[in-house]
Amino acid sequence: MENDQKQQREGRVKLSNLKTFGLVNLGVLLLSFGVYFFKFPNHFTTGGVSGISILLSNLLPFLSPATLMFLINVLLLVVGFLFIGREFGVLTTYCSLMFSFETWVLERLFPMTSPFTDQPLLELCFAIMLPAVGSALLFNCNASSGGTDVIAMILKKYAGMEEIGQALFVSDSLIAFSSIFIFGIETGLFSLLGLFLKAFVVDSVIESINLCKYFSIVTSKPEELCDYIIHTLKRSSTVIDAEGAYSHADCKVVLTACRRGEAVRLRQKLKEIDPHAFLFITNTSEIIGKGFRSI
Repeated sequence: MENDQKQQREGRVKLSNLKTFGLVNLGVLLLSFGVYFFKFPNHFTTGGVSGISILLSNLLPFLSPATLMFLINVLLLVVGFLFIGREFGVLTTYCSLMFSFETWVLERLFPMTSPFTDQPLLELCFAIMLPAVGSALLFNCNASSGGTDVIAMILKKYAGMEEIGQALFVSDSLIAFSSIFIFGIETGLFSLLGLFLKAFVVDSVIESINLCKYFSIVTSKPEELCDYIIHTLKRSSTVIDAEGAYSHADCKVVLTACRRGEAVRLRQKLKEIDPHAFLFITNTSEIIGKGFRSI
């Protein structure tokens, strides 16, 4: 019996690791596509190593942006290990190298001499959307693409900045602002616009990925409801004694949280069990505990 349980746990761990590996690689691929096909040809320097590479490629025309990005990422990884040490994650190292490698491969397979279209705003949308979704997938797996994240982590550790996002925004802002002097005011303004949009899109995607539903259910049939939650949805719940303020009747409040698909099933089942139940449903993207995210 113990061996079977151990094998099941090991199977779940392997499946979870495989899922994480798949999501990380999908995130890196989206990053590579967005950067190579939309940022590089339009010279959108919305921060990051890709932005530095675009700026330097104009000053060093014998080196392509993809090559420069690979060299800078390797340099930053070395600096990261020297200054940060073991805090620097294995996944971040893998993602940084794969991001550089995939961009370099795309440059060899699909040379881009000009943008896809003559609509820079349309291209900016894809230059922001694809990397933002990719970054959100990486952040959700406790990884990142490295790059200026390394600079931000060093600034946080040695310059006293409390929020790594603040440090990252400072470094990215300087990169985006520099494009005004190299590529002109129009490209520079697009880069600054992209920098501000990137932060909102990444946050929105992360919240959407982690979105769950929190239920507060005032019901007179808590046993049947909890039985469904525990045995069918495989979730847990908390039952609180309560009293109606108007009727003074005794009742129970069932508290539970679940994924969006499970929330639909729970609402349907609640309608069968107790049609007169009073229900509060709240969107949340931060649930920490067994069955959700670990501390």
